[in-house]
Amino acid sequence: MAIKKPSKTDKKHAYDQKLCQLLDEYSRVLVASADNVGSSQLAEIRRGIRGESVMLMGKNTLIRRCIAAHAERSGNADIKALIPLLQGNVGLIFTKGDLKEVREEVAKYKVGAPARVGLIAPIDVVVPPGNTGLDPSQTSFFQVLNIPTKINKGSVEIVAHVDLIKKGDKVGSSEAALLAKLGIRPFSYGLVITNVYDDGSVFSPEVLDLTEEDLMEKFACGVSMVASLSLAVSYPTLAAAPHMFLNGYKNVLALAVETEYSFPHADQIKEYLKDPSKFAVAAAPSGGGAAEAGAATAEEKKEEESDSGSDAEEGFMNLFDD
Repeated sequence: MAIKKPSKTDKKHAYDQKLCQLLDEYSRVLVASADNVGSSQLAEIRRGIRGESVMLMGKNTLIRRCIAAHAERSGNADIKALIPLLQGNVGLIFTKGDLKEVREEVAKYKVGAPARVGLIAPIDVVVPPGNTGLDPSQTSFFQVLNIPTKINKGSVEIVAHVDLIKKGDKVGSSEAALLAKLGIRPFSYGLVITNVYDDGSVFSPEVLDLTEEDLMEKFACGVSMVASLSLAVSYPTLAAAPHMFLNGYKNVLALAVETEYSFPHADQIKEYLKDPSKFAVAAAPSGGGAAEAGAATAEEKKEEESDSGSDAEEGFMNLFDD
């Protein structure tokens, strides 16, 4: 008896059920670009994130339709935020783990790739100097690309670093052929996280790199800006309240100093202003003790010198008395 193969409709229905199950079970999704990523590489990534994460690939139109239909059925309109993110060759990674750790795990699975003709270079390609191992008949490649070379021990040698391809440029046939002859695989490809969905919120993956120190610094900067704006427009806020109270206290203190109005703290300030020497009295114990000690030592030395002088005089007089 022949086994009936599932039809396209059955496959779409099964895919819809799987996607809806993942949307119900997971609240965090990483949207990853899968350009130039092969099936074997995707299999390795699936094994690497297995346990807390599930990766789902598929056609964008089908995924959009499934998400929109599930949002209507479940009443969870937040998941519609995923629909605008489905642009190009992308996949969805549903996870319950730490988003930063999952992204770092996905980034481990990159493989080197040759420079193919017509490919947009993701990075700058630089050919290092040195012996290429190619025989002198291959110098035509280097001449076309204006690469300085010399013949050394029967082979072509590049004499200086060469910026062969700039980032964003298309790879030409001559560049691709030269890199293939040199055995250089300049590019590496893997899943690249482009967006992060977390329980209805969508943000850039760069946010995952922020530390607690970065957040505290940004928060302090924001509080400072709010306080400055509040003080400028005289609008009270929690950030500006301490500064407003302090400025108000300074104004009241200045008014008390210039008038007969007074209060305990203002009385102390007025006393200091009447007799500034009290500032020196307050600082005297630390420096005064040393001065007094020095004076006492000088007096003791003077007394010792006078005592020794009188003894000498008495001895001198005793010589004549005898």
